[in-house]
Amino acid sequence: MRTVAAAPIRTAVVGFGISGRVFHAPLIAANPDFSLDVIVTSNPERVAEAARLYPQTRILATPEELFAEAGNLDLVILGTPPDTHFGLAATAIAHGLHVVVDKPFVPTSDLGEELISRAADGGVQLTVFQNRRWDADFLTLRKVLASGVLGDISSFESRFEWWRPEGFGNWRDTVSLAEGGGILHDLGAHLIDQAIQLFGPVDRSYGETANRGPHPDAADTEAFVSLQHASGVRSRLWMNGMAAQAGPRFHVLGSRSGYTKWGLDGQEPALAAELPPSDPAYGVEPQERWGLLGADGATVPVPAERGAYPQFYAGLSAALRGDGPLPVNPSEPLEVLRVIEGIHAMA
Repeated sequence: MRTVAAAPIRTAVVGFGISGRVFHAPLIAANPDFSLDVIVTSNPERVAEAARLYPQTRILATPEELFAEAGNLDLVILGTPPDTHFGLAATAIAHGLHVVVDKPFVPTSDLGEELISRAADGGVQLTVFQNRRWDADFLTLRKVLASGVLGDISSFESRFEWWRPEGFGNWRDTVSLAEGGGILHDLGAHLIDQAIQLFGPVDRSYGETANRGPHPDAADTEAFVSLQHASGVRSRLWMNGMAAQAGPRFHVLGSRSGYTKWGLDGQEPALAAELPPSDPAYGVEPQERWGLLGADGATVPVPAERGAYPQFYAGLSAALRGDGPLPVNPSEPLEVLRVIEGIHAMA
């Protein structure tokens, strides 16, 4: 496996929509182990925004321009729609570049297996940006579960819900299921991954999907998933872009106690507002957003762990230098894809 020398890891971000602008570029720019050498976007407004935020970074219009000078890079990050992931990742691998693919990984598990095989054959590292493993609420829940205070877990509920009746205003409104579109591919990639991280492999799954958005030919805008884990825990997951009132982010029931948390992690809006990850306020959940532990009538707030998206790239830096495992093994998002495919097959 090709490793990277001690100099900053020379990095290109392909795509400068929400993924590239809000998540990847700020996290790379804040980590001295990396250099943000190239941003690829052809949208004039995004070109101007990239130039304002990263004046030392070169901006290219197309991936073809990027790959023509692949010898000057070590890492490519794909913040593009899912229907482009396989082709761009395969090209990057063929040029000897390490690759970060945003989720959803690829449209099908067959394509995921092919990419993993190509990366292994090419001696490069391939990983998937499952950033929600470093949400403040998820890190807090992991700590609560590890403490044993809840007892034996019987039920785990998890939700990502918004009120966006006009649609998301990006590829999520138009990309088909066959191309990796739909809320189950998009947010299900996070929620199913989190459930498996917490409670282990899935024995059986069931799901329901619906399209209630403004684009009648688009993929699902609403999904429900039920997972039976080999551990005995039942996970129930909701994803909805048309929720006028959101349910709790987490609702966990155990034999001794329960835990409920409302509201979404604040790192995405903080990064969108250009708060640097080095700021002391970054990733800190206000006390009024802390989850509640206990039984009805006797609950106490649980101090939140600090959100830690920068840990993904800290782990990747170590992996690329041969000092540790990848922050996300691509076989794990592949297993999530198989669960999603099984649910879509029920429709």
